[in-house]
Amino acid sequence: MFLDLFVSLYQAICFGVYKIPKVKRSQYISLDRKKLAHLNTVQKFNCLYCDYANGILAYASEVAGRTEWYWCPIKHPTNALRAHDHYDQFIEYSDAEEFAKKHKQQRQACRACESSCGSESKE
Repeated sequence: MFLDLFVSLYQAICFGVYKIPKVKRSQYISLDRKKLAHLNTVQKFNCLYCDYANGILAYASEVAGRTEWYWCPIKHPTNALRAHDHYDQFIEYSDAEEFAKKHKQQRQACRACESSCGSESKE
């Protein structure tokens, strides 16, 4: 719950200041499995935990991904398993000559992103 509060507060302040489209929290958290009649009380509680925990982690990952996209869209020299939806668009690690130009383009692309960007595959 602290992660949820911190990420939501961070996004409300920082994304507003830098004009980064906000991530819709409701697109990542779905507490619907508790409605399944064929689950007992313990199973419903476990599903509630998983729904919330995985949703918050996905929400936080998207907020962090947009932050990285705006501030430091540079690929790592080795393949990072933690890559988010925006990572493939990032600037190559050793592209020092074109960095300033490409960084400006990345910021414009980040700002132009619709509020659902990064979640196309999640809908």
